[in-house]
Amino acid sequence: MHFIVLTLYPEMFSSFLSSGLLNKAREEGRIEIETVNFRKHGFGKHRSVDASPYGGGAGMLLRVEPIIETLNDCEKKYPGQKLQKILISPQGVPFHQKKARQLSRMSSPVVLICGRFEGFDDRIRHYVDEEISIGDFILMGGEIASMAIIESVSRLIPGVVGNQESLEQESFNRDLLEHDQYTRPFEYEGHKVPDVLLSGNHQKIKEWCQTNAIQKTRGKRRDIYRRYNPGEEQ
Repeated sequence: MHFIVLTLYPEMFSSFLSSGLLNKAREEGRIEIETVNFRKHGFGKHRSVDASPYGGGAGMLLRVEPIIETLNDCEKKYPGQKLQKILISPQGVPFHQKKARQLSRMSSPVVLICGRFEGFDDRIRHYVDEEISIGDFILMGGEIASMAIIESVSRLIPGVVGNQESLEQESFNRDLLEHDQYTRPFEYEGHKVPDVLLSGNHQKIKEWCQTNAIQKTRGKRRDIYRRYNPGEEQ
């Protein structure tokens, strides 16, 4: 799995890439992540990459040329490969687990383009394959969003997370939240672990987990539950 992140702040990724399982996966060669500063194609002495919007408006917009020229550099660096170019934008399609699985199967590099300021010159959208949003809120830039996407996708790569079974039982994989889970102690301030989980009856435990996941999803996330049980509204 290979990510290329286009950003004005590559230093933001230093700690993120050097910690935990992500760092281990990079050292083992399971994933590759490179950051590229598109300011190198900026204008003038200060390598400016932004300008005032035509028609007026608050703030500054990222110019199209520095980003597209940086994308061209990436394509030249990896000839013959079809880069998947993704614009991180609040206007994009909401990111979800199915998209994470789809990206985890990509054989060519995935390029994540991080914005700043008030957004992008709209013409950049002619040069990307898709737009992704991580939620209906605004960040200062796309870096945190790209980190979330990288971590979500990377943990699906075989060998990155030790217990593969845990990935299959996670929330969203079956359009259900994960069932309630417990560990020691058996009782804490009057709150007990459900008896069935200590019964040793694997079939009953499996049934409890499924029922609990359904009830939990129906109560907390009706939007997800409708995907699991689309006929309920009718």
